[in-house]
Amino acid sequence: MINCLRLKQNRLILLAVLVLFICVGVGGFRQEQIQALNAPEKLLPQPQEIASTAWQHASFPVEEFQSYTSPFGYRLSPVTGEKQFHNGLDLAAPLGSYVRNWWTGKVVKVSDDTACGTSVIVESGGWRHAYCHLEGHVEKAANGRYMIDRSGGIQIWQGQDIPVGMRIGRVGMTGRTTGPHLHWTLKFNGNYVDPALVLKEMFKKQAMLMPDKLS
Repeated sequence: MINCLRLKQNRLILLAVLVLFICVGVGGFRQEQIQALNAPEKLLPQPQEIASTAWQHASFPVEEFQSYTSPFGYRLSPVTGEKQFHNGLDLAAPLGSYVRNWWTGKVVKVSDDTACGTSVIVESGGWRHAYCHLEGHVEKAANGRYMIDRSGGIQIWQGQDIPVGMRIGRVGMTGRTTGPHLHWTLKFNGNYVDPALVLKEMFKKQAMLMPDKLS
């Protein structure tokens, strides 16, 4: 059963990476990385140069993935039309599609009062990954804050430890957005990293793990 789930995840990442190359091209993300060197925060080198973890154990963050709608780097805002730095990768999926935790870690923040909408931020060692525009909202209780999506059966507590691959929300349209998608950001030691580069490294390592089953 575990091997079947891993195979399914590998094929999903393969499909997503292929779509990434088709939609924006290899050079497209390299250009975005070059442009982003002028971003407000310093960026890191390629993920293979900074990763000390086994990429093959990471989880692709969106079920029912459809396409990438906006890459990492500078772009014209779809809301204001002004040039802005887009600090993550947008992954489109049908409204209500489940979002999975990329890496085992601790929920360090849940919120619903910014342009990011209902969001969950997870810390995994030096990595910090944020998931924006989710369904649901944040509530408070005597023992803390939590994000609740009752229709999706999701309740995530701030301070909670969560495993890789766990469902932590659903694709929504909360915050400032023009359509249903997950806005996914990654930071390493406080510096933004292009999630597209990370996905490529994930696929390479996972393809090496099961090369015969991906053929």
